[in-house]
Amino acid sequence: MSEQYRFETLQVHAGQEPAPGTNARAVPIYQTTSYVFDDTDHGARLFALQEFGNIYTRIMNPTTDVFEKRIAALEGGVAALATASGQAAQFLAISTK
Repeated sequence: MSEQYRFETLQVHAGQEPAPGTNARAVPIYQTTSYVFDDTDHGARLFALQEFGNIYTRIMNPTTDVFEKRIAALEGGVAALATASGQAAQFLAISTK
């Protein structure tokens, strides 16, 4: 996306597509803490990281996913990681090997 659009456009649109069915442009805020699994095997695959999907909102949620994709696009990165605070971000940067 970064090759097609200018920085200003990426600030508003990167990491998100209009919602299917409604074509809403704004990113929805998902106020949930947990998600439903199709069955126990589906849940097991998600927790084993064999399949991509939402497990628990502190790990990942659709709203945070759009934010991370948008920051990565703005910075020209492959991915980004959102943290709850600046101190958490500093800790991750220092403690990661």
